Amino acid sequence: MPRIVHFEISVDDPKRASNFYTMVFDWKFESWGGGDQEYWMVTTGDKNEPGINGGMMRRTEMFPPTTNIIDVPSVDDYSVKITRGGGTQIVPKSPILGAGWVAYFKDTEGNIFGIYQNDPSAK
Repeated sequence: MPRIVHFEISVDDPKRASNFYTMVFDWKFESWGGGDQEYWMVTTGDKNEPGINGGMMRRTEMFPPTTNIIDVPSVDDYSVKITRGGGTQIVPKSPILGAGWVAYFKDTEGNIFGIYQNDPSAK
């Protein structure tokens, strides 16, 4: 079955966005390419662990925002890191029955993203 293999985040201020995601999640950003569109490759973790890497580019009508869910060890701890980094919580921590916990935020560019903590005992 087809799977998501890459994500893209569109932003107004690439430096501010990369600083935010680096500070909160320790992601790595590397300028890529040339051409008309500025683009940064985003490394989110070790290639031997589950997950995907992605890209970041300047927001345009052609590239609207996306919603990504990021796996974290603790929704509580990362909620603090996100707000300290300039993010805004828009949906508080909520259970996904029998699966885990989720909360949603806006990053420094206004993009919405979620964080997810695996916890089969969530009620």
